[in-house]
Amino acid sequence: MPEITSLASTGPTPEADIVAALGKRLVVLVGMMGAGKSTIGRRLAVRLGLSFIDADTEIEAAAGMSIPEIFEVHGEPYFRDGEARVIARLLESGPAVLAPGGGALMREETRCRIADKAVSIWLKADVDVIMRRVRRRADRPLLQTADPEATVTRLITEREPLYQAANLTIASREVPHDKIVDECVDALHAYLCGGGAPGMAGAAG
Repeated sequence: MPEITSLASTGPTPEADIVAALGKRLVVLVGMMGAGKSTIGRRLAVRLGLSFIDADTEIEAAAGMSIPEIFEVHGEPYFRDGEARVIARLLESGPAVLAPGGGALMREETRCRIADKAVSIWLKADVDVIMRRVRRRADRPLLQTADPEATVTRLITEREPLYQAANLTIASREVPHDKIVDECVDALHAYLCGGGAPGMAGAAG
């Protein structure tokens, strides 16, 4: 009786459990530029059957110009104001997977909204990994400096204490993307549903 066999082999998946436990909350990936928030976020969204939202793309659409242009024409404070407004709006659109820019958490209001409306995952990457990923990119306004590596090191020092408040931490490193996504799913399932493989990343605070 193949029908019975098929039904018996079909049960709740970890991904379905996660989405049910999220309710209207989002999964927000935080971390430095080059940590893989967009790359991992897109794949994680597919796994969970949710929409993926890149906050920087939404900011550019709202402003009608690219982020480098916003920095050049209006300056960073103007950009951060717009960023905070856009993220506040996006956090009302859950459930979804959201990737904000690396500096978004510098705003206390944004940190509070993420804590209230989302489960956050810090994709933690070291300086060497970040530099390998971003050194060929010309669209990073904060890296248009004489010493980009020193700038990244400074930004990590400033921002990591804020990233550490994320619900979960996953090491972003040079392994296949799907391995990082698997670890995100395992950590989310353990955090939200009390399941998951032992030894995976857990609550960070």
